[in-house]
Amino acid sequence: MTKLRVGICGGGVGGLCAAIALREAGHEAIVFEQARQFLRIGADVNLTPNAVRALDRLGVGAVLRETAARPTHRLSRTWDTGEITSKLPMSDAAEEKYGAPQLTIHRGDLLKALEARLPDEAIRLGSRVVDIDVGDHPTIRFEDGSSETVDVVVGGDGIHSAVRRSLFGDDHPEFTGLVSYRAVVPRAAVPEVENLDAFTKWWGATDDSQVVVFPLTRGEEVFVFATTPQEGWREESWTLPGDVDELREVYRDFHADVRALLAACESVTKSALYVREPMPRWSKGHVTILGDAAHPMVPFMAQGACMAIEDAVVLSRCLAETGREDVPAALVRFEKARKERTAKVQRGSRANDWLKGEGNADWVYGYDAWGTPLD
Repeated sequence: MTKLRVGICGGGVGGLCAAIALREAGHEAIVFEQARQFLRIGADVNLTPNAVRALDRLGVGAVLRETAARPTHRLSRTWDTGEITSKLPMSDAAEEKYGAPQLTIHRGDLLKALEARLPDEAIRLGSRVVDIDVGDHPTIRFEDGSSETVDVVVGGDGIHSAVRRSLFGDDHPEFTGLVSYRAVVPRAAVPEVENLDAFTKWWGATDDSQVVVFPLTRGEEVFVFATTPQEGWREESWTLPGDVDELREVYRDFHADVRALLAACESVTKSALYVREPMPRWSKGHVTILGDAAHPMVPFMAQGACMAIEDAVVLSRCLAETGREDVPAALVRFEKARKERTAKVQRGSRANDWLKGEGNADWVYGYDAWGTPLD
């Protein structure tokens, strides 16, 4: 086997997982991350059994379980009456059925666990990618004028991917007309609210209004994610501050449990939600993309990070026994192995009817990134 030098643009969940998996496959993988340090920003990552099983094989599962919460069920409830319209057992039941539980965790804790699996020389911080020279010997160009020539480039650089732009030009996302709010509440602040150990989706009077609630940090915190129609906000960033009073007003008619959670919110972030159609291609020559760079999706199936983790594992499998001259074929194999599944999840997320009533989650949760045939 030829040892490949792989440059991974972006030190998010997909990029770090790809680096771990590729290094374990015998390659030299280097992550180029624009931030100068990994900060504890953001809040939630929902890791369903398909992702947790993949992470267990990457050697981080035990560490994640130290700080994660482990939801007991996945519930759907009606916004005003609180009626439970679907109830899917998770925790031990999911572990028995799928080989792993669902874990809900702070994004910072997940990134810290992944970073710890890599040697210092595998991560280069302060490396903002501006474009890629695509060719037989692809070159990554950075904002400071420096560059790196590698055997393979992997774009794990998110929804505003410089790698995707270098390959296929600018994308033109469609604004959904929805904004999302994110907040974290101490569990001790809402003792009267029920089912805080479950992942609960409160379905609104219309399909574009909902509130999702689930535990974080061993159940000591509660994460709140809510969406509502609003045309006047177009910023696609999940770190921008929002207005807590506005949040409470939007959901003033929801069930008392939801109102209690929102009353306990001290701060909130706000982001516009955009959708992209599945891409016909992810790769050119020795360059490919994964995760949000390849298939960004609205969060209504809670699978964005999970799909990136699956991508990373499948990519490493496709490159495991690959010589340099075989890289283009291996990358085509990778995208063929992943495109149908990720497109189905993209479209399912956009439809926003996932497990609203009783349904089968096996096609999502039962997927094995390490064992599913590649062809």
